[in-house]
Amino acid sequence: MAKSAQRPLRVAIVGSGPSAMYAAEALFKADGLDVRVDVFDRLPTPYGLVRGGVAPDHQKIKNVVRVYEKVESDPRYRFFGNVTLGRDVSVADLRAHYDQIVYAVGNESDRKMGIPGEDLDGVHSATDFVGWYNGHPDYRDLEFKLATAQRVAIVGNGNVAVDVARILVRQPDELAPTDIADYALSALRASSVKDVVMLGRRGPAQAAFSPKELQELADLDAVSVVVDPAEIELDELSAEWLESQPRSSKRNVEILKDLAEVAPTAGARTIHCRFLVSPVEFAGGSGIERVRIEHGELVADDRGTPRPKGTGKFEDLDVDLVFKAVGYRGVAIDGVPFDEGWGVIPNDEGRVLERRDGDVVPNEYVVGWAKRGPTGLIGTNSPDAKDTVARMVEDVTATRVWDDLPGEDAITDLLTRRGVEFVNLEDWRRLDAFEQEQGAQRGKIRAKLTSVEEMLKVVRELRAAVS
Repeated sequence: MAKSAQRPLRVAIVGSGPSAMYAAEALFKADGLDVRVDVFDRLPTPYGLVRGGVAPDHQKIKNVVRVYEKVESDPRYRFFGNVTLGRDVSVADLRAHYDQIVYAVGNESDRKMGIPGEDLDGVHSATDFVGWYNGHPDYRDLEFKLATAQRVAIVGNGNVAVDVARILVRQPDELAPTDIADYALSALRASSVKDVVMLGRRGPAQAAFSPKELQELADLDAVSVVVDPAEIELDELSAEWLESQPRSSKRNVEILKDLAEVAPTAGARTIHCRFLVSPVEFAGGSGIERVRIEHGELVADDRGTPRPKGTGKFEDLDVDLVFKAVGYRGVAIDGVPFDEGWGVIPNDEGRVLERRDGDVVPNEYVVGWAKRGPTGLIGTNSPDAKDTVARMVEDVTATRVWDDLPGEDAITDLLTRRGVEFVNLEDWRRLDAFEQEQGAQRGKIRAKLTSVEEMLKVVRELRAAVS
């Protein structure tokens, strides 16, 4: 690492969610590496899905930002919020100012199901709903007909599906002290939703939600979780397969069996957990009216893993709203390779490739969901980022040619010349304190600003107050 002593390694990280913060942390901890890290985000606020994706009634999960704040406190770290790659700066600009680039851009879109009626009014992605109730600027202006909907179908049985179900039926007074967006809380107070049906194409043993999330549904006040005993009875294939699975899968089955024995409470909102049912069509006139679902059975694939297969038996379910929780998908960025088939940035152990199985793009890397797809929990991004950073250090040690770069303030000057109103770390800290103070005055954890314009207005005012 002798050459890095001549000049610090300069790294740009695009994105500021968990994978970005873990990558910065790993760079700072790399043995013998003198490094400077600049983190760019298209929003004025950092932390990605921790701010915009974690449910408001899961505040303990959001405590992970304390780890990120320690990373931010390192003098080698800088934040540039409200800077969009492809609009305010180009990949060429970053290449001209940094030795290495890390893409930590996540998966910002939803996966399509590709069935008839998917574009009907009232059929939404869970991504949209989650962003909406969390006050994400991209989703704040969306509308969901909660005031007139009584039955809602959720396609999927992972943790996102459970989050959506829980927010739909939870008592609004329980959400009021959280950081839920004010407009979302108002809409939930006016909601007519009485019945939520979660549609899982796989069986109970293969459900993707965690036991903790499932139990949380069971513990909700004034809510009944309804499970049909026939739908959770394990066939021989699933019973044998389950023996080799983690304790969490076995625990899910145990909880579901317990729930199947409990009679629904009269007058309570209900959540129906259904299995081996796959939507094949969304139907209606001016908007969604029903979902046609095909019943399935499990068959073993080449590895012996149970996979759902349609039986040709169909059922029509009357619904007023649909939320599709079938996965996230990456979005292509101008100047960055993108694999349309997989919805990720093509890479080899974090090194960006020109295309799948193509040549390595020198000095460009990827972490998180943009690297591996939308799998794992927040903490999964830590070892993932460490693996990519290990490749970055290897490349610096073995092959890096130390080009002349403009000074560290050159990127700031470039943004200023272009009229980009970027938000730095001090700006964010003031904005963070402002939201918490506003929330405390109203008995909330924080009162989120939900538009970029609002955020920038407050940033300007807070800057002026200390100047």
